[in-house]
Amino acid sequence: QVLLVESGGGLAQPGGSLRLSCAASGFTFSRHAMSWARQAPGKGLEWVSGIHSDGSATYYLDSVKGRFTISRDNAKNTLYLQMNSLKPEDTALYYCGKGWGLLSNDWGQGTQVTVSS
Repeated sequence: QVLLVESGGGLAQPGGSLRLSCAASGFTFSRHAMSWARQAPGKGLEWVSGIHSDGSATYYLDSVKGRFTISRDNAKNTLYLQMNSLKPEDTALYYCGKGWGLLSNDWGQGTQVTVSS
């Protein structure tokens, strides 16, 4: 059974930073691409970032390029999202997903990120 548990969300000021983590279990983590997605209030799910199984390729939503960095530690079965220069429009519930893009059926429960002064 796939289990994805996000952590690291919280309240940050504009320009601040947060680091999200996603602990994965129930599948062979090192063999799968992984993704981060987010959903802001009243909006649909948006693919924020993805990383191939070996980290050789990544994807970033245009609005987060240069500010967010996705990474993974296959030895620890953990996915990360380093978020710098945060903006109020980054406020959303952030989800970790197994796979590339939004087609995955396996998502965590999410961690709330709020950017506000």
